[in-house]
Amino acid sequence: MDNILDKVNTPADLKHLNLLEKQVLAEDIRKLILDVTSKTGGHLASGLGAVELTIALHSVFNTPKDKLVWDVGHQTYAHKILTGRKDKMHTLRQLDGISGFPKTSESEYDVFDVGHSGTSISVALGMARARDLLSVGPASVPTAPKADYEVIAIIGDGALTSGMALEALNDAGCSKANIIVILNDNEMSISKNVGGIPMLLSEIRSKRLYTRSNNAIKRFTNRIPVIGKPLVALAHNTKKAIKQIFIHEMYFEEIGFTYLGPVDGHDIEKLENILKLSKNIEGPVLVHVITKKGKGYKIAEENPDKFHGVSSFDIATGAPIIGGVEAAISRQKDYSAVFGNKLVELAKKDKKIVAITAAMKDGTGLAEFAKEFPDRFFDVGIAEQHAVGLIAGMAKSGLKPVFAVYSSFLQRGYDQLIHDIAIQDIPVTICLDRAGIVGADGETHQGLFDLSYLSSIPNINIMAPKNFEELEQMLDFAVNLNEPVVIRYPRGGEDDVDWEKDISKIPPASQATLRGLPPLAHPSKLDFVSFAGDPGARGASDSEEIQLGKAETIKQGKDLTIIAIGKMVSRAKEVSDILAEKGIDAEIINARFLKPLNKETIINSTEKTKRIVTIEDNTLIGGLGDAVIRLINNVGVAWYATRAA
Repeated sequence: MDNILDKVNTPADLKHLNLLEKQVLAEDIRKLILDVTSKTGGHLASGLGAVELTIALHSVFNTPKDKLVWDVGHQTYAHKILTGRKDKMHTLRQLDGISGFPKTSESEYDVFDVGHSGTSISVALGMARARDLLSVGPASVPTAPKADYEVIAIIGDGALTSGMALEALNDAGCSKANIIVILNDNEMSISKNVGGIPMLLSEIRSKRLYTRSNNAIKRFTNRIPVIGKPLVALAHNTKKAIKQIFIHEMYFEEIGFTYLGPVDGHDIEKLENILKLSKNIEGPVLVHVITKKGKGYKIAEENPDKFHGVSSFDIATGAPIIGGVEAAISRQKDYSAVFGNKLVELAKKDKKIVAITAAMKDGTGLAEFAKEFPDRFFDVGIAEQHAVGLIAGMAKSGLKPVFAVYSSFLQRGYDQLIHDIAIQDIPVTICLDRAGIVGADGETHQGLFDLSYLSSIPNINIMAPKNFEELEQMLDFAVNLNEPVVIRYPRGGEDDVDWEKDISKIPPASQATLRGLPPLAHPSKLDFVSFAGDPGARGASDSEEIQLGKAETIKQGKDLTIIAIGKMVSRAKEVSDILAEKGIDAEIINARFLKPLNKETIINSTEKTKRIVTIEDNTLIGGLGDAVIRLINNVGVAWYATRAA
């Protein structure tokens, strides 16, 4: 049979395919996904598991008129292929290429930008309510027209542990809105699912056994003379109680959903039949689909966690291919590993130390801790708000909790940081992995806001190490400080990254000051230049001992003060080398702390040099540059600022 994929350019083309052709199409799509991700990297296992489901969705529903709202969105490669982007898939996660997640600016079939889990049901319910309200029309019209499109949320069982998803289910169930929720149950998120929801789903998967047993008992009982039929009637009256005990699909039904399933997520015919049925049911519907992560690629099926997100790899063996940024990161010791190893070392000496993660045990470097101290390790699932509240309770009761979480994911726990940690000044340690620029996953995953959103919260100390050694020192310092501490560090390691010795790489608004460093118009003013940089690589050694709020002067200078934080300290060294070639002697300060900021060191340096540059991998508003400006203003030093975006 010819390559069916060549015939499919839009979802409308699926309407002309028979079942066998769709089955062949699924294999064609898997081959393309494997080929692309083996070269570009990306999210592999989840996408392979959702191929038949994606084909069925686009076959049954009339997209883009009908709205598919994907949760997280890393499983949408098949969706992108079927919606006119197959010829661009080789640009996946590349500059100016196809995004690794749904993106409204990329296609009309992508109805919402996503990247974090748990959002789909809320968004879909919002769309359904808007559809219903906007379809009512003028009050003079006696009968409102029926809404003419469907809204479908596709969410995984891992994402269903998110508090936002459960809140949305609760609201949707009582809404009576026509909304369809597809529960893509593959028994995993990134790490193995934990908690009560996965246990509930596991029991639902046993439905077929219950149904067969129930029908057999009914047939047998009906044949009993005299008492048979009354017994069946009695059983019917107690059916809900029995289902409550044996089949927890009642959870969905009792909150207002019509439950359908479970159905084999790799059987296109069964999928299409159940999806067609869901369209004809009034009110909220939940379709439970069972899929297998990594489907069709045996290596990924056997190692779904390792093939959740991959760098370029050899399809035949699954081994990473040396070369490229992702592979470079994967083959070196990285910040996550350094953090995890150091925490194990500290926990061996201090039994009060416990580790917490939100479904990211491997990604945050806590796998060894979990193995070494299973009773002191807690994976709360995709529930960052709960995690922050949990560590507050732990610390209040005498433990030393360390919560490891990605920078962009902690944003979800902002209220808890203020209400449960900062106001009560509770001593916890929060370690922010993937701070700064993290690479090809796009804006939803960049850790570019943490310095800003944390700096406005009182009572929280904010630290960032310049290298591995300093991270170890900061972690040791933090767990013993008895105050709330956040340590933020980047993805990857300490490899040297060449920064072209070309001052044109510096943002244009800053070039004039740095090129000539012209005489100041007024001797009491300071030239202030602040710009965000790419994550650097090289860090220094022989770090000074960590002291609360104490910066580190790495290099003395007389012409210019460069203040950097975290991995940007290496950039400061690169800039200093460039300027030295031009005869400009720069002083370098490793801020170490955004809060508390080292007043004495910074003011003394800037009064000496009269010129300041700050370098940070964070948004300019609310970051290091803003903190330094406030410090200078509070001290009363007059200054002149030119800032680059």
